[in-house]
Amino acid sequence: MSTEIPAKGPGRIRQESIYREGVFGRLPAVPTDFATLEARAQHASTPTAWAYVAGGAGEGRTMRNNRAAFDRWAIVPRMAHGNTTRDLSLDLLGTHLPAPVLLAPVGAGALMAEDSDVKIARGAAANGVPYVFSNQGCNPMEECAAAMGDSPRWVQLYWSTDEALVDSMISRAEAIGAGALVVTLDTTLLGWRPQDLNLGSLPFSRGLGIAQYTADPRFAEIVRDRIAAAGAAGAAGAAGTRAATEVTLGAIRTLLSMTRNHPGSFLDNLRSPEPRAAVETFLDIYSNPGLSWDHLATLRERTKLPVVLKGILHPDDAKRAFGSGVDAIVVSNHGGRQVDNAVASLDALVMVRESVGSEPTVLLDSGIRTGADVFTALALGADAVLLGRPYMYGLAVAGERGVTEVVANVIAELDLTMALAGTADLAAITRDALVPNASA
Repeated sequence: MSTEIPAKGPGRIRQESIYREGVFGRLPAVPTDFATLEARAQHASTPTAWAYVAGGAGEGRTMRNNRAAFDRWAIVPRMAHGNTTRDLSLDLLGTHLPAPVLLAPVGAGALMAEDSDVKIARGAAANGVPYVFSNQGCNPMEECAAAMGDSPRWVQLYWSTDEALVDSMISRAEAIGAGALVVTLDTTLLGWRPQDLNLGSLPFSRGLGIAQYTADPRFAEIVRDRIAAAGAAGAAGAAGTRAATEVTLGAIRTLLSMTRNHPGSFLDNLRSPEPRAAVETFLDIYSNPGLSWDHLATLRERTKLPVVLKGILHPDDAKRAFGSGVDAIVVSNHGGRQVDNAVASLDALVMVRESVGSEPTVLLDSGIRTGADVFTALALGADAVLLGRPYMYGLAVAGERGVTEVVANVIAELDLTMALAGTADLAAITRDALVPNASA
């Protein structure tokens, strides 16, 4: 029998690092279990930030559905398998990744921390996993790409009512070396979100989460045209499309927020109609309620990037997507933020995978909290998963380091789960590793 000591995987490396620091009385920057992480993040967040990031649609049933779907499955560990190493790596749309985890796009991250998207980008890069730059981010994609160096990045696209703006966003994604264009389908309108509505709080109306737009040359052109048109008409206000704002303390705070979040100096912005005009323009054109398969069919002519459609839940939509030539889909209900009591993403994954077969690339988003969840999703047919709220909570608790540690913890737990379940690589994680959970 060999006495060679096997190489340590990311699970043991992360565990030993935490325990070694514990000897000196130093604790992790973020809790290693989700419940405590969530509680700490809520404590660190303002009410409006928590409502936006943690809240869901309607009565929150879709969020609960997402978690209940994971609880309906149980992992069956296998013993005496002899595996001493695991391979968590995979090739995804032409890029080799160290683990089947990506960071999902989450808008208005500056609610949780200043320069949010740059910090998230660095946290992703520290783990070698892709960050899907949010179309509703608080830092331009160019800034985030620079922060990531050579690490992989994808770019989310919300389909604007202005087709030239769509093309401009795509061109910028290509220019920063994006590995894929992720078109989000399920937010042509905002869902009914009581937590935000009860506070009268929409971050975009205060200039948060529109940095991709204010950094875009086509969007700047639209804003200038609207200001010029309003001036020519002698209309009051920046964009000339809404009545003048009533002067209240809240309105003044909103104006100051718009001014702070707009590119350029605060004093110049305060004297300029551009910050308010940019917000008004964004709210008018950021997403196209009439988005159709005809729009999506034009993508192959508009970009050479791999195209990923995010928000697929019905098997027929999945088949149509792949039939139209897209490279991958993300089975997602937007983290439960769009339709109340929608099907759980994990349940939809099972139906979609059975419908499209084993070959197409299918990712899962919504409800992933732990490495064991990642294992379950892979066993049910996902090629990789997108992590959302957990890393945002890490951002709230400990900034860039919090993002880095949350992602490292999820990957570490996946590695240990694979080791203890007897799976040597991702291909070995199959439906046979699960059984229905009788206690669920």
